[in-house]
Amino acid sequence: MKKRIVAIGACVADTLMTLPHFPKEDSKLRALASKTAGGGPAATGLVAAARLGADAAFIGNLSSDASGAFLLADFKKYGVSTEHIRVLDGYRSFCSVIWLSEESASRTCVFDRGDLPPLTLTDAARTAIKDAAILMVDGNDMDAAVEAARHARESGTAVLYDCGGLYEGVFRLLALTDIMIPSEEFALGHTGERDAEAAAKKLFALYSPRVVVITQGSRGGLIYDGESLTRYPVFPVKVKDSNGSGDVFHGAFAFGLTKGYSYEKCARFASAVSALKCTGVGARESVPSFERVLEFLKENDYEL
Repeated sequence: MKKRIVAIGACVADTLMTLPHFPKEDSKLRALASKTAGGGPAATGLVAAARLGADAAFIGNLSSDASGAFLLADFKKYGVSTEHIRVLDGYRSFCSVIWLSEESASRTCVFDRGDLPPLTLTDAARTAIKDAAILMVDGNDMDAAVEAARHARESGTAVLYDCGGLYEGVFRLLALTDIMIPSEEFALGHTGERDAEAAAKKLFALYSPRVVVITQGSRGGLIYDGESLTRYPVFPVKVKDSNGSGDVFHGAFAFGLTKGYSYEKCARFASAVSALKCTGVGARESVPSFERVLEFLKENDYEL
């Protein structure tokens, strides 16, 4: 039985600045703390799955610059296989600076996409995709992601799409998606609907995935499988860093699928993982252990 999770998408070197509050324009403000952390939707989701216990591998290009070296080491630190990563000289890494406000528990992100060339799949990467249980994509490296999704479909590998950005040609990837997990903003923007329920049903009608799971931030989210529409909750915690919580949700959902959970159980499990992650600073390092998630769910009167 296939168990490995592989991912293609953005891998970002984040500089996290914890601030007492957001500064006014043209002013100075002393940060409370700063740190470098790995980011990117599919990449961080993959790390979350690995930290929970999944066999995980990333497929992509990284630069040989300092940020790229950090990102490569960060994957290895969290047990993600790097055998399908190409390290290229002479390019600038995808980087971001993220402000985390203690006052509002919100974040503001400014990013530089860098200039790494588009990913080209190798024969080994194609084999890894076909042998995996789940392929995670986020719309970055679109052409490679579409090709990978086609290979996945041919071999029975489930395609889980973290739909966050309304990228050009996104319909190509949506049409090859099995587990569609869009943000509410994406779902409404792509479908033109006014509410999440109608958007979920329209996405299902347009692209025929196995399931649509719309994330709604602090309001939890909803699940639509073509027949029934159900909601999943958000778990209340004291938030220190919400950055990457959606990415972690996707990775935890993928992990839940490899455990054989129903879509409803996957969503509740992923919501719990995401909540616990928000109690620490750094999307990857704050992902809890599988055992801690089970304890947290019991504390909140829910058992898988």
